[in-house]
Amino acid sequence: MTRYGMDDLDRAIADSEARGFVKVLTVPGKDTILGVTIVGTHAADLLAEYVLAMRHGLGLNKVLSTIHTYPTLAEANKYAAGEWKRAHQPKRLLEWVRKYHDWKRG
Repeated sequence: MTRYGMDDLDRAIADSEARGFVKVLTVPGKDTILGVTIVGTHAADLLAEYVLAMRHGLGLNKVLSTIHTYPTLAEANKYAAGEWKRAHQPKRLLEWVRKYHDWKRG
């Protein structure tokens, strides 16, 4: 499960609507979306992107790579996907790559 708080979203702050969250449930170890809960202003509008993604088998990586206009409330979907990505990065592989590049640089 991944959660993103609307209190960090520029558009929500500008509109004095920085309350609520986006919560995404995924298959363990994969970006496949099983379900989404959105609480806050225009939650129904924000949910449409996830409905589309789930209907067509698109995961959080695809949501993350989608260009969202700035500033919009829809950016919350992208930021939630970014939270998922950060939580599931291959830490051991990244550490190995860092050590390899340090070695190559001397």
